[in-house]
Amino acid sequence: VQLQAYGGGLVQAGGSLRLSCAASGLTSRTYAIGWFRQAPGTEREFVGGIQWNGGFTWFAPSVEGRFTISRDNKNTVYLQMNTLKPEDTAVYYCASRNFGAPEYDYWGQGTQVTVSS
Repeated sequence: VQLQAYGGGLVQAGGSLRLSCAASGLTSRTYAIGWFRQAPGTEREFVGGIQWNGGFTWFAPSVEGRFTISRDNKNTVYLQMNTLKPEDTAVYYCASRNFGAPEYDYWGQGTQVTVSS
């Protein structure tokens, strides 16, 4: 499995940005794709996820109502981020999780998102 997140950049507070996660090598064992972020000096935190088959999504309370996740039929997952806040500044990663796996076990390189106040 290979994952690559891209689309980060600099945006003003209140603005929007869409990240993409290009996935390859996914199999029938893939349960979900998740988005995570890590700001300097902090631990990595879960942002949201999408069930690979079915499209069910779930989010951390800090982004609920502002972020959405979707996927297309070409194995790309999108993280749409609206009403961005300076505290959303972080490196964002996507990862995959297989059925039965306790954690997300395949990770892509991150993409930097910076929200200016």
